[in-house]
Amino acid sequence: MAYNAGSDGPTAFGPPLRQRIPSFIYLAFAGAAAAVIFAAPASPRGSFLFRFVVEGDSGRPISAAAIALILIASAIGTVIRAHMRGVIVKREGIEARYLLALGFPRIRRWTWAQVHRLVLDDDEAMLELWDTSYARLPEVADTKALTTLLEQIGHARSIQVTRLKRVVPIR
Repeated sequence: MAYNAGSDGPTAFGPPLRQRIPSFIYLAFAGAAAAVIFAAPASPRGSFLFRFVVEGDSGRPISAAAIALILIASAIGTVIRAHMRGVIVKREGIEARYLLALGFPRIRRWTWAQVHRLVLDDDEAMLELWDTSYARLPEVADTKALTTLLEQIGHARSIQVTRLKRVVPIR
């Protein structure tokens, strides 16, 4: 018996909020800096802001407005990149989107035929592949929904599913 995804297509699970907060902070900083820079020409002529931004632009190779636009564009790109992390469960397999150091993305794809066993926990999911290697899926915002979906798919596709119980340490 083969698992067929619903007619709505792939199911995406995005990153948790704590992984997205730094990009939102950067966007807020860039927006505040751009607002100050674009408000500078309307400030009084003798003010520090007018002198620093408007009069100071005459000796700069790049204007403050151009720097503000670059800052806003990079902040928007950072927010978009932060939202691209996570797991996508498709009809043909699983796609995991990781973020490596310095912002370089890594996308790993596995077909259902490559998955030998699903190791599921309340906090994370891991794949045991046919070549005896393991692949840990990235953290997602709704881990419970991801593990429930993977468990259903595993049973439908006759993939061995190991559900780990939380162990409370003895003190």
